[in-house]
Amino acid sequence: MAKLSTDELIEGFKELSLIELSEFVKKFEEVFEVTAAAPVAVAGAAGPAAPVEEVEEKDSFDVVLEAAGDKKIQVIKEVRALTSLGLGEAKALVDGAPKPVLEGANKETAEKAKAQLEAAGATVTLK
Repeated sequence: MAKLSTDELIEGFKELSLIELSEFVKKFEEVFEVTAAAPVAVAGAAGPAAPVEEVEEKDSFDVVLEAAGDKKIQVIKEVRALTSLGLGEAKALVDGAPKPVLEGANKETAEKAKAQLEAAGATVTLK
């Protein structure tokens, strides 16, 4: 296998979805036993650093269908696949956009649902 240059690797990463890139980072961390977290600044000669406020990471997301786009039938199929709704209920949800498709989903589930709906042509937001 030929060694890839840094630019070739970057180009390859540009083609990945956010979910695929996230899975790659996790695998990279496992294989090389490293963490890809941003480094923390250390207080230097200038004096102590200001206390860092902990940012609470959101762990519950609502997947909201903003618009169905041109491929409404595909979007209805994806809504049915993501929920336990029947055909009529899924169609009503899509016709009534903006509406939540999933509520209280974890981050991974919400991102996958968003990716699936966007692939079908819908406009989706996570809240």
